[in-house]
Amino acid sequence: MYDVVVCGLGIMGSAALHHLARRGCRVLGLERFAEGHDRGSSHGESRIIRLAYFEHPSYVPLVRRSYELWRELEHEAGRRLLHVTGIAEIGPPDGTLVAGTLAAARLHDIPHDVLTASALMQRYPAFWLPPHFVGVVQPDGGFLKAEASVQALLALARKHGAEIRFGECVRAIEATNDKARIVTDRATIDAGAAIVAAGPWMSSLLPKAALPLRVTRQVMGWFAPKAPASFAPGHFPVFLIESAHGIHYGFPLSREGVKVAKHHHADQTVDPESYDRSVSAHDEALIRAAVAEHLPAANGPLVEAKTCLYTVAPDSDFIVDRLPDAASILVASACSGHGFKFAPVIGEILADLATARSAKHDISRFGIPRFR
Repeated sequence: MYDVVVCGLGIMGSAALHHLARRGCRVLGLERFAEGHDRGSSHGESRIIRLAYFEHPSYVPLVRRSYELWRELEHEAGRRLLHVTGIAEIGPPDGTLVAGTLAAARLHDIPHDVLTASALMQRYPAFWLPPHFVGVVQPDGGFLKAEASVQALLALARKHGAEIRFGECVRAIEATNDKARIVTDRATIDAGAAIVAAGPWMSSLLPKAALPLRVTRQVMGWFAPKAPASFAPGHFPVFLIESAHGIHYGFPLSREGVKVAKHHHADQTVDPESYDRSVSAHDEALIRAAVAEHLPAANGPLVEAKTCLYTVAPDSDFIVDRLPDAASILVASACSGHGFKFAPVIGEILADLATARSAKHDISRFGIPRFR
């Protein structure tokens, strides 16, 4: 009998496991794939972290807490995970990206500069921007080391007593007398509560919940820059840019190259069991269009490319809640393509819900009843 079983050990499940183990809970983590696998949403080199949040200002208190918890995690793990580079969010002044970022920054008094296109290009010469574009530059933005973060959380969860099983596939999760029963391909496990953080497999594990989630295929590319010095850390920020090509995001130069991707890519709904994990010329073109126009010095050969998955709610917000008819089963789909940075605070919230039955943070925006 476990206090809590966590199903799925991507970044969200690993963060919940870490928090629960630190609190002395008897906790088990289950993952169907091998440790560090590339079948979900937590692999790849890096993820952006930013404070002013264009999606909605209500996310800002959560990401502020997340910054604190990332620093605590770094201290406990003894390794650097959060790299502050500054972030430039660029586009037309009335666009979704710039207008939303400015609304959040002003509401929450977040330090930022608003630069014209020419001033931004003077500061960061690698960009080429239309004259009417503006950039919102936040000094606190940066990136997280994605795979290293998952590794750190799992290592610390083990240190605090968590049991972890890889290569064990969950077949069913059900509520039984205010507790939870998890059936895997190896065993039947009883627990006080189950946290389901299975990403793209959420709907297949909880079919009766009828969660309106859609799994989409994404592609990340690494380009060999023509002028590497222009993209070096310390000289180039993390960025998001909204243009006629969509919203693209990218990072300073790393060992692999300059990483750039298109947010939501082709918006292609896929089956996580059978989606195409190869990268086509069309995939490259969707990314390269923005690189060629707005980062011409990065428009070199594609060095590497990877696929990953978004699990998207209809409103692009998170789902963090109990199942309405099964209070012992917690759902954590804190994703929709922008969740990684929130992992430590979502893990804290899930641990609160599993042990104290309430959360210290406001998660009313993330409830399941909003879909009904």
